[in-house]
Amino acid sequence: MRTALDRHLTHPLTAVRNLGILAHVDAGKTTVTERILYATGTTHKRGEVHDGTTVTDFDPQERDRGITIFAAAVSCAWDGHRVNLIDTPGHVDFADEVERSLRVLDGAVAVFDAVAGVEPQSESVWRQADRHGVPRIAFVNKMDRAGADLDAAVASIRARLHPTPLVVQLPLGAEDAFTGVVDLVRMRALTWPDGGESVNEGPVPDAVLDEARRRRRTLEEAVAERHPAALEEFCDRETLSARTLSTALRDLTISGDGVVVLCGSAYRNRGIEPLLDAVVAYLPSPADRRPVRGTQDGQERPADPAAPFTALAFKVTATATGRLTYLRVYAGTLEKGDTVWDATARRTERVGRILRVQADRHAAVERAGAGDIVAVVGLKTARAGTTLCAPGAPIVLEPPGAAEPVVSVAVEVRRGTDTERLSAALARLVEEDPSLVVRTDPETGQTVLSGMGELHLEVAAEKLRRAHGLEITTGRPRVSHRETVSRGVTGVVFRHVKQDGGAGQFAHVVLDVEPLPGGPGTTGFAFASTVVGGRVPQEYVRAVEAGCRDALAEGGPLAGHPVTGLRVTLTDGSTHVKDSSEMAFRTAGRLGLREALRGCAMLLLEPVAEVTVTVPEDAVGAVLGDLAARRARVTGSDTRGGAAVVTATVPLAELFGYATRLRSRTQGRGTFTTRPTGYAPA
Repeated sequence: MRTALDRHLTHPLTAVRNLGILAHVDAGKTTVTERILYATGTTHKRGEVHDGTTVTDFDPQERDRGITIFAAAVSCAWDGHRVNLIDTPGHVDFADEVERSLRVLDGAVAVFDAVAGVEPQSESVWRQADRHGVPRIAFVNKMDRAGADLDAAVASIRARLHPTPLVVQLPLGAEDAFTGVVDLVRMRALTWPDGGESVNEGPVPDAVLDEARRRRRTLEEAVAERHPAALEEFCDRETLSARTLSTALRDLTISGDGVVVLCGSAYRNRGIEPLLDAVVAYLPSPADRRPVRGTQDGQERPADPAAPFTALAFKVTATATGRLTYLRVYAGTLEKGDTVWDATARRTERVGRILRVQADRHAAVERAGAGDIVAVVGLKTARAGTTLCAPGAPIVLEPPGAAEPVVSVAVEVRRGTDTERLSAALARLVEEDPSLVVRTDPETGQTVLSGMGELHLEVAAEKLRRAHGLEITTGRPRVSHRETVSRGVTGVVFRHVKQDGGAGQFAHVVLDVEPLPGGPGTTGFAFASTVVGGRVPQEYVRAVEAGCRDALAEGGPLAGHPVTGLRVTLTDGSTHVKDSSEMAFRTAGRLGLREALRGCAMLLLEPVAEVTVTVPEDAVGAVLGDLAARRARVTGSDTRGGAAVVTATVPLAELFGYATRLRSRTQGRGTFTTRPTGYAPA
């Protein structure tokens, strides 16, 4: 007997929604996801984060820590639509999980705390969604908390994220007395009287009728300003029908010209049904999104089950039953047993099974079509970012970007006999999480694990202990420094001449080196050539640039750290009729830049982070003193809901162990969040 979810191929593409839940840590993403599963009948008991009973936080570490670490996919059905949902992490150390998820999603629900409004990580995930062009609706959660204020939260969304908020609900009651909302589109009151088990719909109460009419008018004016069809009706009738308003809100959401804002309390199960209605009404289906485009030839694949199969792998996990590869199918249809082309590894793979994913539970299905998010078993080489396609119609899709690690720890096994097991376990970790990097320190011979933050590395080390049964020790975390040029040099001449029998090597280059504009802390590398008269052919110019990049990765003259923040200009050079080659010019570029860097004034850079500390007002002095001792530069302070909020820029190396120090300074009442902001002179 087939369930509603198994009948997905009978759904038109317009009845599918692929969305993510995005938010700052502790804003209530996982609770929102749990209530959505409960409201849709997918689960029959409400899971709680504090009890460790949620569906999507199924990993033991997530339940121990009470936070989401790994993006988890679930599916449910609502009002004839299939909703594929990814609950993403909110902690900054796991931003790469969010990045990979956003790459394959069509829409998102951004969750905000009604007391805190926009928090640092809310801003980061919002910018990530901007980069991927993912349409969003906003859900202001925790309306039942003391100090909850929808208008203040909306004002912070407008001020810090710069969208046009289109508020479609008016809360009924405040804080403990929050019982429901007024739907301003249909002008109906929705209340949840019996602990949120069911929703009652009725007329707008007289006590808030005038306020509801005023807000409806404000909403109509904001929509009419931005939507031509709505403006035409508004000018003719001086009001908008519910149908026109809904259509305009959907168009503005998909185009990114507006963000629909709803409110509720996920914990008390109030506001979830209207949120699901808004997901169906306003967020795009796969058919509303532009066809995916190949990076090499620019060919497009529409979201059509009959088109050649095209999918992107965005996550890989190892389970007790085998290796799972999570796919977003963009075009075509995939059937169990099909052979697909791995366009990244350039080899064929056979799909053993196709699974509909429900967090850590899986149900086998026979096929998956365009718009689907599924897991497959049987792929050996696919990694996050791999394109899979029909063997006869190759295409390469743009992979999700991987962030650069900023913190490292040395990892060692207690027993020498476990060394090989450690190597295999680390290889599997990196396969599952591309933001982790493993290398061997050439000086000490130690195995070094690098990641996005202290917590990220803690979680990885704990996974080695629990999942792989290894007894390991880790060193104190170290940050990844960079070197940059503070004063450059011009006219550095380098000749690479090598003659050892047979064809020799000859390359002559003249290089200028200067800092990039933007001051110390600017990262990146720029290369230019001003050679005239064909003295250095174009293919050799490219080889010189490749050699310069090799030199930057090898490290600078100060301490061997990677070099960044400079521009290299090839101003002159010469070639030999027989002995010049791309390899010779690449070597000349590498050795010439290394020599030039020895003549530059160099500067050491260290990673810095923006820290937002929330503490009781009586502890501000102690916290500011501690931040000053950590070389922090305080950039702002504010008061929210009776607590002081201090923002500062702090070297990342000074933040190790800060959580323990903050708890002791504030009797456990202080909290903080961090967001990497780049590099600054050490």
